[in-house]
Amino acid sequence: MASAPRKVVVVGAGLGGTATAIRLLQFAREPVDVVLVERRPEYRNAGVAYHRAGNHWHHVFNIQAGRMAVFREDVDDFVRWANHEADRTGWPEPWRGREFTESGPAPRRIYPDYLADRLAQAVREATPGATLTQVDGEVVDIEPVDGRSQVTFHDDGQLTADHVVIATGLEKRRPVFAESVVDHPAFVRDPYSHHGIERILALTPEAEVAVVGTLLSAYDSAALLLRRGHTGRIHMISRSGLTLRTYPSDHRHRVLTLPPPELRADHYEGRDTLVRRFRAEWDRACAAVARDHPDVSPVVVTERVAKSWEPHLPEVLRRVPSADLRALLDSYGSLLATLRVNAVAYTTEIVDAAMRDTGQITVTTAKVERVEDAGGRLAVCTSAGTIEADLVISNFGRESDYARVDSPLWSALLRKGMAVPHHRTGRGVEVDEQGTLLGTDGRPAGPLSVIGSPREGDEIVRNGRTGAFTFNLAAIKNHSVGVAAAVLRQLESCYDHHAAPEIPDPEAVRLEVRRMAARTRAEREDLIGQLDTLIPNPAHRCAVNAAATARLNDLSVTPRELRTILGLSATPSGTAEDATPSGRLPA
Repeated sequence: MASAPRKVVVVGAGLGGTATAIRLLQFAREPVDVVLVERRPEYRNAGVAYHRAGNHWHHVFNIQAGRMAVFREDVDDFVRWANHEADRTGWPEPWRGREFTESGPAPRRIYPDYLADRLAQAVREATPGATLTQVDGEVVDIEPVDGRSQVTFHDDGQLTADHVVIATGLEKRRPVFAESVVDHPAFVRDPYSHHGIERILALTPEAEVAVVGTLLSAYDSAALLLRRGHTGRIHMISRSGLTLRTYPSDHRHRVLTLPPPELRADHYEGRDTLVRRFRAEWDRACAAVARDHPDVSPVVVTERVAKSWEPHLPEVLRRVPSADLRALLDSYGSLLATLRVNAVAYTTEIVDAAMRDTGQITVTTAKVERVEDAGGRLAVCTSAGTIEADLVISNFGRESDYARVDSPLWSALLRKGMAVPHHRTGRGVEVDEQGTLLGTDGRPAGPLSVIGSPREGDEIVRNGRTGAFTFNLAAIKNHSVGVAAAVLRQLESCYDHHAAPEIPDPEAVRLEVRRMAARTRAEREDLIGQLDTLIPNPAHRCAVNAAATARLNDLSVTPRELRTILGLSATPSGTAEDATPSGRLPA
């Protein structure tokens, strides 16, 4: 009798979990049961970032629509879907009649439909015996048993998996400064929730509002108020006082090749010296971009420099003691975030105008010490004074210290030593180069992999990523490819992962890249036939697949350049043909 299909449980069905499920079904050569578990049904195919209840139609992606494809090797997929495949029933104007473009905005709340469509396509086109099971429930523990994983749910239900992928998404940081008012009707702890959106929209136009934060989520809240006709004063408060910059209207992602920063020394000379040298090199690099690349908008010069330095930062960071590295990240984290990414004009322009032209919005650079009841209103006590408001919207951010997260699953894994906080940065947890979860002994904790924000610290020290690029869509796309491929190399009989690695045949790698990128079963089966003729040895297949995975995850080029380099077809099979009328983009 044939053996039962291998079972892979994906914990979390937001962007990271859905993207990984898509890749598992797309890459699988043999039967596999992918079980996609989500504790909050409204988060399925969405997560906190995109779910409809917590995102108004005025909440748009902070980056351009043309960078939102779930497939890195098919950069135009989201725009093509939005223009030709999306069901616009129920969409309000102006979105219902909008023609989406690469550089333009798109509302975040339509993204769950896109992910659901692409997941359904992956199920339809999967190899025979590869299936998807979607389960509602909260996973509270995972225990390795005889080379497999026993998954325990909140209701004490259990299932056994050959591998588990943890994609739990962002963790909320507890607003300790507002402990006494966290349940006050004038305090919004989570602006990306149904209750939070309702409370913001119910506010009278002349009310005074205090927004804790000055970056993207704060801009979302302020912009939503302004688009609803708010006339009252809005205070935005943060320790950094940094605000967002606006992408040019024709912005495209681009990777420049710049000289590495000259920060090397025979020995570590301390934080102050490192910061001084870094700033000098930064200024030199920005000046060089402005001089040698006049076509680069001044607004995105810092983004270009930060991206070009990513390959060089791991070597620099290796010399920095852990305590100093953590202090540097704490001190300069917000600055790095604003240098690395901007936001689209739809969000920024209305807020910036209210700051610059009317003074309706004021930015206070100060630490929020506490928020307290002031007789129905709330008093925001800061290091620069007290601000009273009719509504306080907290954009306090995410919790990156996993020793503090409010999650039964992560608490259990940490308590048992199956997970450890990232020792160098204190951000996220320890994983290896393939995303495998590492325990206290530095060895794999079991057949467990991690996707997304829990890998923040590893992204910083391994790939030199900073700001949101340690955990955002770009990182998740790479994680989903790398983890799905690595899991299947371990589980499928067509690979022999115990054999010594071979130098892969370039033609085989090219075919394997095409197989992994193919979106129809027929195309994949044709490519598998060619590959099996070319590389009949399972050990060789393993090396070829690893090399193809690395090529799909090549960070040295843009997704558009990657598609050209990989020689992929102009329009991927299984997607709608794009006649590319004016305003629409070729693949």
